[in-house]
Amino acid sequence: MTFKIMTDSCCDLPYTYLEANDVDFISMTIQLNGKELVDDLGKTFDYDWFLQEIKTGGMPTTSQVNVGRYIEFFRPFVEKQVPILYLAFSSGLSGSYQSAKQAVEILKEEFEEAEIYVIDTKAASLGEGLLVSEVIDLKQAGHSLEEILLWLSENKMTVHSWVTVDDLKHLERGGRISKAAAAIGGLMNVKPIIVVDAQGKLQNIGKVRGRGKALKKLADETAQGMIDPINQRLFIAYAGDLESAEKVKALIEAQVQVKEIRLHPLGPTITSHTGNGCIAVFSRGKKRI
Repeated sequence: MTFKIMTDSCCDLPYTYLEANDVDFISMTIQLNGKELVDDLGKTFDYDWFLQEIKTGGMPTTSQVNVGRYIEFFRPFVEKQVPILYLAFSSGLSGSYQSAKQAVEILKEEFEEAEIYVIDTKAASLGEGLLVSEVIDLKQAGHSLEEILLWLSENKMTVHSWVTVDDLKHLERGGRISKAAAAIGGLMNVKPIIVVDAQGKLQNIGKVRGRGKALKKLADETAQGMIDPINQRLFIAYAGDLESAEKVKALIEAQVQVKEIRLHPLGPTITSHTGNGCIAVFSRGKKRI
């Protein structure tokens, strides 16, 4: 029997790609200037306006998906007895994963035979998207749901994320760095180097002086950490700075030959917490432990 791949808008893949591959997604919501905005992966969301609002001092907030919305999201497929594979935004960064799990428990009280597999990707943005794209490929190659679940259990922790931000105010607001560190960092042109750890949380693991050095660090760490790059797909996400994303792509290609490198805008949900100018690179390497 066929199954349904589902995810959420934190995967940062274009909605056109998901639609073309029959993947449904649930949208995160963002609050900015008294408005509630729906992150629908570019279908209607005005990303240029959103970035401009952030540039001029806007401080968006986000909220997790609640249990009720997940029940509505899953129910049509449960009623048709279609198995569901839902790849969720990292539990280390949002309570949405727990909401999804609760929704499954409630649905199973009504539909005992329901097959809903909720996978905590322990990843964000195109790191989550990288797993979604791999699952799409596996399904299209004829792999069963059981085979894909096994692949995910063995491979989801091989996703590596290297991130830098240009505006420290958003990290300060999110409690990632202190107010003093943000102020000093801004004056000294210090750029943090951030990874997603094995718990799926953001970890500030270093800092460099200047944007150029930060971009080089992302490229070097990605190139050196990749396993079998010639057969890999790699993603680069950017918030309003395509030029820097292309620079990182060129720096990686100067070191290793990669099967495919895709560049996509960093989605508004993630951008709400990183600010304008964030660059993030997602690849696969050794397991995060």
